[in-house]
Amino acid sequence: MFKRKTEKFKMTRQEKSWVMYDWANSVYATVMMAAVFPIYFTNVAESAGQQGDYWWGIATSAAMIVIALLAPIAGAFCDFHGYKKKIFILFFALGVGFTFASAFFDNWIFLLFGYGISHIGFSGSILVNDAFLSDVTEPERMDTLSGYGFAYGYIGGSTIPFLMSIALINFGGNFGIDMTMAVRISVVIAALWWGLFTIPFLKNCKQTHSIEMPSAGKVVKSAFIAVGQTAKKIFHNKKILIFILAYFFYIDGVGTVINMSTSYGTTLGLDATGMILALLVTQIVAVPCSIWFSALSRRFGSIKMLRAAVCVYLVICITGFIMGFGLEEGFFGVETALVLFWILATMVGSVQGGIQAISRSYFCQMVPPENAGEFFGFFDIFGKFAAVLGPLLYAMTVRFTGRSSLAILSIIALFATALIIMGAGNKYLKADDKKAV
Repeated sequence: MFKRKTEKFKMTRQEKSWVMYDWANSVYATVMMAAVFPIYFTNVAESAGQQGDYWWGIATSAAMIVIALLAPIAGAFCDFHGYKKKIFILFFALGVGFTFASAFFDNWIFLLFGYGISHIGFSGSILVNDAFLSDVTEPERMDTLSGYGFAYGYIGGSTIPFLMSIALINFGGNFGIDMTMAVRISVVIAALWWGLFTIPFLKNCKQTHSIEMPSAGKVVKSAFIAVGQTAKKIFHNKKILIFILAYFFYIDGVGTVINMSTSYGTTLGLDATGMILALLVTQIVAVPCSIWFSALSRRFGSIKMLRAAVCVYLVICITGFIMGFGLEEGFFGVETALVLFWILATMVGSVQGGIQAISRSYFCQMVPPENAGEFFGFFDIFGKFAAVLGPLLYAMTVRFTGRSSLAILSIIALFATALIIMGAGNKYLKADDKKAV
């Protein structure tokens, strides 16, 4: 029966167009946030006598704070009739426009400013896109569709353009393309890829759930009132409150594992090329696993699969500790540690997309579709501010113990806290945990 249901899933035009936005925007996370542009900016800043990683951290933090503050208000405006697509286009245009412009800046201040604005556009567009999930599909299809979204994202944004950038950077010299020009071409490709593959979403996805637009003079006031009302609804709805608190801790752990993995490996002395290739394996493994994970949630329920993913992350942290501790104590060499890093990369790929996809769809199933924008505004706040705790916990552990292995072990506290919260609120979270019918 389970196999038959999986084979029957066929996306509508709206669903395909919504999924394609994950394919479109993931290139920004890979090229601009993680792999290519940060290195380029750091080199430009340092050539101007500035500490590149410091200013990069400042810009990233500032962008996260801005979008976290904007999220509830933007979400409230999205729920007004006819406004969701308009808010999306605003964020999307900021993101793509400033990404494209960044390819032509030479001054490190302009590069930093362009990145900050593009980051706000990227994050804001994802917020609105997530809120569109209730408009494009039915509740019983959300888990599977969300999983397909992350799977397409790993293929489209995290693999194909990334490989193109690697080819330009490593082999462009054979065709007279230096490092600077290779990065600029990569950034242009990222902007064009993002813009081109967003067209189906802009053309086909429609807002079907909304609330009536207030009079012109009361729009802003109504939006702020809606934010306050949504906050009250969250705090009075035990199911939503328990889930969003658990989400705060486990998504922080997920983000910390992603953001600190190469830094941790570098500190331990692992080969950079080997780690980059391992992270590419993470993206490849995540493609089928995101779909498979979401399919399993239809059979066993979202909460069980989220718990399973958190448990896998606990094993990942323990394995990461063994890798670091073994190197620090001389129990094995760098070659063995690199093998363990590849194992970790594969394990992360098996659950990374799934835990994010199910979190998005499960939350969307809980909230009123006509107020999805407001609720996802708060959902985004928890996700953005959660990105602070894990890296801080990691850094403070290193500071006081001097052991990177203990720092990676400390992340267990985040996942353990999430499990405790989900366990304490189990009777609320299990209620109406939808499966495919």
